[in-house]
Amino acid sequence: MGSDTVVITKGDYLVREGEESTQMWYLQKGSMSVLKKVGDTEKQIGTIYAGEVVGEMSFLDKQPRCASVKAINDCELVAIPSAKFEKFFEELPVWYKALVHTLLERLRRANARIRI
Repeated sequence: MGSDTVVITKGDYLVREGEESTQMWYLQKGSMSVLKKVGDTEKQIGTIYAGEVVGEMSFLDKQPRCASVKAINDCELVAIPSAKFEKFFEELPVWYKALVHTLLERLRRANARIRI
């Protein structure tokens, strides 16, 4: 495994709701639950499968994590740190960056309206 590879054991959290973001991940192996706080408990609102990206919203818009992510089984991920991604993102056309930010804002607003 390379230096950017992260292993999360079944039942462990990758991120917690409200945390700040410095990276996102590509899930190579396993599956993860997306959990939202409801009072004193957590409710599963989604599942992330191998081949998908984890933590992209907070990573891209620099807002606190809107949900927790927990390993359903042993998971292997590739970390994508901000510095590495920002170098790539800077090379994109302005309209593409605007599209990404518009989609993120709309998704955040939709998430805020969800009642669990």
